Amino acid sequence: MWDQDGVHDVYRRWRRVLDSYDGDRSLVAEAWVADPQRLALYLRPDEMHTAFNFQFLDSHWDAAAYREVIASTMAADEAVGAPTTWVLSNHDVLRHVSRLGLADPGSSHEGLGAGDEQPDNVLGLRRARAATLMMLALPGSAYLYQGEELGLPDHTTLPDDLRQDPAWFRSDFTKPGRDGCRVPMPWAAEEPGLGFSPTGKTWLPQPESYRALAVDGQEVAPGSTLSMYRAALALRREHSLGSGELEWVEDGESVVAFDNGPVRVLTNVLGAPVELPEGYEVLLSSVPLRGHVLPTDTTVWLTRA
Repeated sequence: MWDQDGVHDVYRRWRRVLDSYDGDRSLVAEAWVADPQRLALYLRPDEMHTAFNFQFLDSHWDAAAYREVIASTMAADEAVGAPTTWVLSNHDVLRHVSRLGLADPGSSHEGLGAGDEQPDNVLGLRRARAATLMMLALPGSAYLYQGEELGLPDHTTLPDDLRQDPAWFRSDFTKPGRDGCRVPMPWAAEEPGLGFSPTGKTWLPQPESYRALAVDGQEVAPGSTLSMYRAALALRREHSLGSGELEWVEDGESVVAFDNGPVRVLTNVLGAPVELPEGYEVLLSSVPLRGHVLPTDTTVWLTRA
């Protein structure tokens, strides 16, 4: 039922319809296709423009795994003249704050219930911020899922009697489904429904942890996840990282290191702290740095001093 060859004729027809209109439009494939070569078939010049890179989303928190998925997917996409599209969270998977807070970080994207392993969301947020800065420095397109800019975790203790996802019912109540990542956004910490609705009613309940992550608090909090995202997006535009070129840098087994134009990116994945290279100054870091050292589970953007 997945990745059938016949769908490509359908998408070619869609593309002809799209191209019949004036102006710029794009087709984006939500194609869960693990093989980069097969995924690239959807991105041929007469089909889709881009496709979500779910292989990147599904990577374990492992430096070698990231280097492999980045290299393989970019090579496959370049072969058909398409940009690579990066993504870490969406409406179907465990948010990457919680996914990277599992005992085996990134090992599963399935939703969690109260009886399942509960992620360490503090550690997960540190890794999620690092993963985000790595992703936003890569050439190509980047998609952000609502709430990830606040560092929202999944609601992994949602009461079963409040679940709405059809997957919960179709699995005979064995799979929690996707409700945990679909909980309404917290906009204002002290307003009804955390600012989501004037009555305070929300179609799924917000966990208490969302109060401290509300937009109104993060907008005035130095070093907040929201401020990091905004700074990263501004620098991404300023340095044209989306349209840049990636060049790998050797910097140890635990470090994902690459240059994109004038920006050097280093992500320390589970490794011991390492010295930053000489002759560079820090543009942005996923956590505050102490001295000239890149800590564990941290990403830094550097530029020549």
